[in-house]
Amino acid sequence: MIIYLLYYAEDVRKDDSKNRQQPTKHNSSVLSWMPTCQQNMSAANFTGFHSFPDRVKDFLYYQHCRHFPLLLDLPDKCGGADESAEVFLLLIIKSIPENYDRREVLRKTWAEERLHKGVWIRRIFISGTTNSGFEKDRMNKLLELEQREYNDILQWDFRDTFYNLTLKQVLFLEWMERNCPNVRFLFNGDDDVFANTDNMVEYLQDLRDANGSKHLFTGHLTKNARPIRNPNSKYFVPVHVQKSDLYLPYCGGGGFLLSGYTALVIYKMSHSIALHPIDDVYMGMCLAKAGLSPTPHMGMMLQGLYVPSKKLDEYDPCYYRDILVVHRFLSARMYYMWQRIHDPDLKCGSTKL
Repeated sequence: MIIYLLYYAEDVRKDDSKNRQQPTKHNSSVLSWMPTCQQNMSAANFTGFHSFPDRVKDFLYYQHCRHFPLLLDLPDKCGGADESAEVFLLLIIKSIPENYDRREVLRKTWAEERLHKGVWIRRIFISGTTNSGFEKDRMNKLLELEQREYNDILQWDFRDTFYNLTLKQVLFLEWMERNCPNVRFLFNGDDDVFANTDNMVEYLQDLRDANGSKHLFTGHLTKNARPIRNPNSKYFVPVHVQKSDLYLPYCGGGGFLLSGYTALVIYKMSHSIALHPIDDVYMGMCLAKAGLSPTPHMGMMLQGLYVPSKKLDEYDPCYYRDILVVHRFLSARMYYMWQRIHDPDLKCGSTKL
């Protein structure tokens, strides 16, 4: 009986694999049966390659790969390509499959799809796959269940790792060009930031060009940063990937705002720029190639919020009413803070930043 069940389970997995290789039901012209991208074995010829950490080797082996099967699609998220201008602010939230609790609290707080100040805010979580075998199947099933209930996930069949965040961004931009080309503005951020999306809408509506047809890319601006050459660092970038010892200006990937126009320009530039393991750096590279620049915004506090005294509560909601983004927040604090800043009885005096 045990042997029979094992064979049966194997047959089910084979059948399921065949099913996943068919075009998705509402697929936006991307077929999920595209051939698997092969390793670039010549990457192993780089000097010092065999001393690199495995994550770096994997990145170099597959750096050329840009097309992966789309497992979960949202072709109608923006109402179709022709109607996508109706979306004023599209929230693009990077999330790995395991982060269910973060996605759940965001759906109830700053990422709730809603009409605010007369314009629509929409939400998309972008994800790859993690783990392998049964655990990978379980995580993929989890996202499928969430998709049935919320219809807010884009998932591709690539390994969702830190070094593949750039790939995730490019895959999303490709999807956007096809499905949401006229969206006005986008917020692109992590699933552990506290984002005051009400304030974002009001900031964007106050711009001279509030329709997303002009360049905008703003966030926590970094200039004169240098690649880290220490292989033990999470942010290690070998000389083979970037020869220059100076990064171009970029905004931190924890959260930034950009116009629909700029998003499409970045995607166009990405066609001729090799993928870089640091996604926010890559955005800066694409902007520079287009002759555009990122700009700073004092409301984007990706290094945390400064509180003038240790005697003060750093989670006093009065500090968070006027910001755009703070990194990083636990789920419980996220829910608490969103409710508190919307409390009509909240009174702020000298604690306001």
